[in-house]
Amino acid sequence: MRPTRSGGELKVFSDTAEGIDVLIYDAPGSAHIAERHSLVKGKGGMWSTSSGLLVPGAEYALQAWGPAGPQDSFSAEELLVDPYAKGLSRVGNSWRSVVVDTSFDWGTSKKPQTPLDQSVIYEAHVRGLTKMHPGVPLELRGTYAGLGHEAMTTYLKELGVTAVELLPVHAYLSEEHLLSQGVTNYWGYNTLNFFTPHNAYATKAAREGGPSAVLREFKQMVKDLHEAGLEVILDVVYNHTAEEGKVGPRLSFRGLDNASYYRQDEDGNYIDTTGCGNSLNASKPVVQQLILDSLRYWAEETQVDGFRFDLAVTLGRDEKAGYHKDHPLLEAIRTDPILSATKLIAEPWDVGMGGWQTGNFADGWHEWNDRYRDRIRNFWLPDIAQARETGFAPTGVGGFATRLAGSSNTFSAERGPVASVNFITAHDGFTLNDLTMYNYKHNIGNGEDNRDGANDNRSFNHGVEGPTDNPDIIAARRRTMRNLMGTLMLSAGIPMITAGDEFGRTQHGNNNAYCHDSPLTWVNWELQEWQQDMLATTKHLAKMRREHPAIRPTKFGVFGERIPSASQVDWYNTQGETMENEDWEDPHNRTLQYVAASTPENEDFNRILMIIHGTEQPTSVVVPKHPGVQFYEPLWFSPHHTPREVPGVLRPGETFKLTGTSILLFNAAN
Repeated sequence: MRPTRSGGELKVFSDTAEGIDVLIYDAPGSAHIAERHSLVKGKGGMWSTSSGLLVPGAEYALQAWGPAGPQDSFSAEELLVDPYAKGLSRVGNSWRSVVVDTSFDWGTSKKPQTPLDQSVIYEAHVRGLTKMHPGVPLELRGTYAGLGHEAMTTYLKELGVTAVELLPVHAYLSEEHLLSQGVTNYWGYNTLNFFTPHNAYATKAAREGGPSAVLREFKQMVKDLHEAGLEVILDVVYNHTAEEGKVGPRLSFRGLDNASYYRQDEDGNYIDTTGCGNSLNASKPVVQQLILDSLRYWAEETQVDGFRFDLAVTLGRDEKAGYHKDHPLLEAIRTDPILSATKLIAEPWDVGMGGWQTGNFADGWHEWNDRYRDRIRNFWLPDIAQARETGFAPTGVGGFATRLAGSSNTFSAERGPVASVNFITAHDGFTLNDLTMYNYKHNIGNGEDNRDGANDNRSFNHGVEGPTDNPDIIAARRRTMRNLMGTLMLSAGIPMITAGDEFGRTQHGNNNAYCHDSPLTWVNWELQEWQQDMLATTKHLAKMRREHPAIRPTKFGVFGERIPSASQVDWYNTQGETMENEDWEDPHNRTLQYVAASTPENEDFNRILMIIHGTEQPTSVVVPKHPGVQFYEPLWFSPHHTPREVPGVLRPGETFKLTGTSILLFNAAN
């Protein structure tokens, strides 16, 4: 809908409809239709009309009719949402589109444009992050305004993150089968409209003010976060919609042009590569344009800083459903003059044939690195569990070291380490704490007899399933959490922390809590003493990452060459000697020393030593005699419950005793 001097012009695409009408209501919530217009079909399947009533605040709905072929789904009586609506209103059982006032005073607010290597992403749910925060006023909790409140922005800045990645905020619905069970879709991966912020995340005052007020509150949240130096990344779901499977609701796309918008076979059966019942057909130009227009709207009109694309492989599938990293849509996104200036993060898989594509997106894209997640979990969790049972862990340090240094075996030299968004947990799966507490999922509360959720969690309960009073098990779990968080924050790449993991929140073993809008999924801010210690550790690790550019290269090093913005890396064994092939190949070798020196372009020279010890048995290491290093200054030891100064320094060649399962970080000084 485009505003004009005399009202507004409405344009709607349908290649297959035989007619489309727009119904304009005389007042919000009214059942009385003030005007009915028939849209006129023009070139390229674009239908249009104009009306003096299409002004901010006006509610309207579409009706469309057409053929009854196997790929069609017309119903002339259904009220449909305009795919480009910027606001929505629910009246009874129907949705209406709303014309919004997009005006907003951004003042001097600007996008932070945080460099990739300095980015630390914090994945959070708008409602769940603030619902229980005592520093956020009660009327703002669980809302956009609550997230933008000073209590939250101050916390996030002090934590050391640079960007908030929000679970879906596009207007979404709960699936009908969830509603029948008395639960809802809490996560929001079930989009109704790609241009409208989800109404339920706005304050009561904004909701009562209508869609324009909701949009203003969303923009104010972005402005508040920007003024605190924090970026906003949206988790966007362009792979499927809330219209679900073949017998799902007819809400918008299905009633306007089912044949164009959804991927189907000749008999009208949906080709589902998402596991959600339907898949948008990104091989069609109209779908590509819809997605590009939506992205540009959020990047320009609401000033967000980036996007994480849910099941992004679906967006790169051609007319035969084959994936191509140079797919026209993926190329258009990464080369668009507006979007290329944002952070573009792919979830590089879907559930279709050939759906796992980690590392196979083009330059300009960053990817959730599930290979990193799995390797790091294995090293600190199931490997330790197996070592307890058999006396030996199944793997050595080789794969772990590759992930620590930026996953060069997954991402091309052109893309570098920052192509990898490193994560150990996300909204989907166990929390960091639960990885150390549970061997098995506990999803009975989801109403599916514990069938839902992943069975392979790569977790280790350290001897007891769930909570325990055993002090040894508790100590081991907390050390493992520190080792996991330390690995994440000290690895090359872009780290992503899941909200609450910084202090060890739990979901009591539920690894698929998508349908719980309750204290189970809300962040609990009443921290125990050990959680305060874990929070202090996470803050310290963020500080170490910020202060030591050797930890965060943007390019891969090449042996024997000096590559600007890479880190020159030398690997040493426990004797302080250069790692040889037998050290890398020995499955029993679980101890590694790693000296990384920056090759600065924009920051001062920096060099660190990291020691990783991946068994529960103590051992000794000889710190390396590295060229130019006179001493090693302690910066962080994971065996310590909370960060603290360690007196003294180590000299090259000195022997140092390591306790079990530990990470040690030193400044390597000359």
